[in-house]
Amino acid sequence: MAHFDLFRHDHDTQDFAAGTVIFSAGTPGDLLYIIQTGEVEIQFQGQPLSILGEGEALGEMAVIEPGSPRSATAIAKTDCRLVVIDQKRFTFLIQQNPYFAIEIMKTLAERLSRTNQKLEAQG
Repeated sequence: MAHFDLFRHDHDTQDFAAGTVIFSAGTPGDLLYIIQTGEVEIQFQGQPLSILGEGEALGEMAVIEPGSPRSATAIAKTDCRLVVIDQKRFTFLIQQNPYFAIEIMKTLAERLSRTNQKLEAQG
């Protein structure tokens, strides 16, 4: 997964205690998060899909398609500090930092590839 070192010292953060639901599948989203510290478990229909760690992004579709329903649930696996990025900041970041835009695209491509592999394995 992509690691967003750009946000290592960012102060626009939100803290989540272990076990806290960050967002739920089916709810509309408008924020992207970058994990500054801790781990987040991504679940689909109650089943774990992946565990994301420091420097990884979650919820990126919410700033690409604002208001679209979340496709999975994110739960703080450990105490976490997440950088919060809204649509306005996301647009600014991709305009000012092409590396950021490329890393978001890589994240989406990796997740799509992993989903395709799981679907193929299921037959």
